Amino acid sequence: MPASTRHHRALAVFVHCLGILAAVPALPTAAPEAAAAPRPAAATPRPAAAAPRPAAATPRPTVATPEPVATRSPVAMVARVTEPTPPSAPPAVAPPTRAPASAPPQQVTVAVATESSPAPRYRIQVRNVSNSPLETTVRQELPPGSSTTAISGGGRSTPAGGSTTEVTWRLRLPAHSTTTLGTALAATAPGRPLTAPTCAFTSDGSRPYDCATATWRAAAAPAAEVTEAPPWRRYPVLLAGLAILLLVSAALVWVWRRRRGRRVTAAALSTGGEAGGDRGTIYPRPAAPNPVRRRRTPPVWMLVGAAVVVLAGVVGTAGWTATRQVAAIDTQKQPTSGAWTGTGVNGSLGVPLRESAFEFTVYRMACGAPGTAGKTAGGGAPPANGRRCEATVGVRNVTGDHQPWHSELQRAYLPGGRWVSTDESATRTANLGRDVFADPMAAGTRMVLPLVFTVDGRDPPQQLELRSGVFSAGVRVQMP
Repeated sequence: MPASTRHHRALAVFVHCLGILAAVPALPTAAPEAAAAPRPAAATPRPAAAAPRPAAATPRPTVATPEPVATRSPVAMVARVTEPTPPSAPPAVAPPTRAPASAPPQQVTVAVATESSPAPRYRIQVRNVSNSPLETTVRQELPPGSSTTAISGGGRSTPAGGSTTEVTWRLRLPAHSTTTLGTALAATAPGRPLTAPTCAFTSDGSRPYDCATATWRAAAAPAAEVTEAPPWRRYPVLLAGLAILLLVSAALVWVWRRRRGRRVTAAALSTGGEAGGDRGTIYPRPAAPNPVRRRRTPPVWMLVGAAVVVLAGVVGTAGWTATRQVAAIDTQKQPTSGAWTGTGVNGSLGVPLRESAFEFTVYRMACGAPGTAGKTAGGGAPPANGRRCEATVGVRNVTGDHQPWHSELQRAYLPGGRWVSTDESATRTANLGRDVFADPMAAGTRMVLPLVFTVDGRDPPQQLELRSGVFSAGVRVQMP
């Protein structure tokens, strides 16, 4: 055999051995599995060996014990490798996102409606949808400067701070019952809408069950009957008459000028005929050259003065425009004025305000006495005159997907342009230990919850800014 052929065969045998060795590391993964959980005897014996042996019906006690891997023949090892294996587990995927937060089931619902009357009147329906009786406190915020004339259901009108007044009821609601309350306000200026938000709280008044709002508007006065004006007082008729008068005047002027020109021409011809009868033949006179007149130009001082006046006017107009634009810049403007998504919306207490993802409604704002603020979220000492202001806010997800929101983006603005974010620890305590910002809101859901702000000083917040995201324009609610 030639040397080259022997070398090729040796190389082929070497490569074949390498292939077998490459398959050997896969065997230990199957061997421990077989040792730990041996297969039934009916599945492990080879089909060819089960038929000729008559004693196969009475297997020996050691048949179920798997043979050591080291004693298997290479053929058995290859057969073991080529056996079909169950499909492997799917590849690792990213962990699922946080499940959207669903609002807890409501035990008490509130509905507010207005009545068509000359003076503002509100009808409140409080319903207990639970299977047990409940005690609740119902509060209705009255518009600033308004006063009540009638309160039903044993409610009391008390000042709520500043110029606002609230009506309070303490009710015991039987299971699956509905209680109707009513308030009437004194007549106000015509055309002024009045919004009165109403909330049902727990018996101690700390946690809201549900809130609703309604805006009363005076009935529109019937439109006065408009009589048709006479034809000579209608604008189209007057314009048509004026146009006809102008056309007639222009025609008369044209006729008069034409007749006058004819008369002048006739008089000149008659005068020339009489003078030329005695002089005989009149030959045309040679045309005398017209003197060249120099075109008059304005003096230089006039041109320079006009240019100076125009330049001064342009500079003055530009400076005045720039001054107005600079003066229009509000240095205390809120951060949302340059937002990227949507347009900022301003409103008052109890008015639903919608931004890009959420619809916010601020129903109530109550602040404690100065010096009653607890420890801050980091465990530090509270401000000397600090106090907590709790806002009852309704949040509705108006999008088709779950939306997150963050406590740092909900702000209360104080006099002077200062602002504070939501106190997370106090808000969690007010919500019975539930972190309302931990999970996103599910699509179409609505929650009524308290947001707590820790402020310093004696002045309450003047404005609340609520947003769903960093680039959302958000809404701003003016406090009374």
